Amino acid sequence: MTRQYSHKRGKSHSTRPVYKLSPQWVTYTPEEVASLIIKMATDEIEPSKIGIKLRDEYGIPLQKQITGKTITEILKENNFIPKMPPDLENLIRKAMKLQEHLKTHKKDGNNVRSLELAEARIHRLSKYYKEKGLLEKSWRYKTIIAQLE
Repeated sequence: MTRQYSHKRGKSHSTRPVYKLSPQWVTYTPEEVASLIIKMATDEIEPSKIGIKLRDEYGIPLQKQITGKTITEILKENNFIPKMPPDLENLIRKAMKLQEHLKTHKKDGNNVRSLELAEARIHRLSKYYKEKGLLEKSWRYKTIIAQLE
């Protein structure tokens, strides 16, 4: 995948393992992995960070190989899904920081452009999530007053 706003190409991630089964060194059962995911979700850790934590602290390279479900599927089953998707929430936070910066540095043209790009990404993502039913149809991003609702 190429970068959206540059003229360079690059890989967005490393390749996944070929095996569909869990590795031999992982001794966790699917129920144990699901309980670890639920425990981390109660500590308000984002799904993407849950996967990283499982990999680094518990030695589980891909939990989907063990449980057969994604982290978000496990969270949905146990009613731990956030009302706003984490990637959209992070983009809104970034836009808010850029707006705060532009209040004090009005002639910072690079950050004006960065804000425009971030807001364009927010609009595209919100349109996608509305189509998928993960966001309410009436949800709108307000460019002047960006607030996490």
